[in-house]
Amino acid sequence: MNLSELRDFLTPKLGDDLVSANLVLDELTLNLRREAIVPVLRMLREDEDCRFTTLIDICGVDYPERAERFELVYHLLSMTKNLRLRLKIAAGETVPVDSVTPVFPVADWYEREAFDMYGILFSGHPDLRRILTDYGFEGYPLRKDFPLSGHVEVRYDDLEKRVVYEPVSLVQEYRNFDYLSPWEGMNRTLPGDEKAG
Repeated sequence: MNLSELRDFLTPKLGDDLVSANLVLDELTLNLRREAIVPVLRMLREDEDCRFTTLIDICGVDYPERAERFELVYHLLSMTKNLRLRLKIAAGETVPVDSVTPVFPVADWYEREAFDMYGILFSGHPDLRRILTDYGFEGYPLRKDFPLSGHVEVRYDDLEKRVVYEPVSLVQEYRNFDYLSPWEGMNRTLPGDEKAG
């Protein structure tokens, strides 16, 4: 079965849960309704014609201009069929997405990472807490509206003998940049220039 045949096979099987199916550059992407992610993943894993038994990755994408600003992307692999599949669902800031850890236990780390980096909520997750950022970290660093410098800076204070959190201060002196080439700035004669004349 190739990807075109897989798309034709899955389209009637998924019915209303399927928003769109796109086959571009030999990659099949299925856009699904958010509520359908767990049953669709279970079906893709257990169906004998699919056998997508490996969840490779879950990642988030931020589109701040959309009403549901996040898109969750699931990458699957069927080793028996030698096929890869991408699933996408839309997610908002406040409405949780069903956790897929009952279907693929490896999703535990990926969902925690999406929560930590984007703030995407997952209902039914066994241990949804930050995993990559520090304790007390403010905000979500992979959101497009997160400030490039962050909210606080961390340093070790020798007087207090502890780590200190302070508001970010960006102090820069005024610098006058000379964009000329170093050769254009030279106004003296180099040795050997007399031979050129």
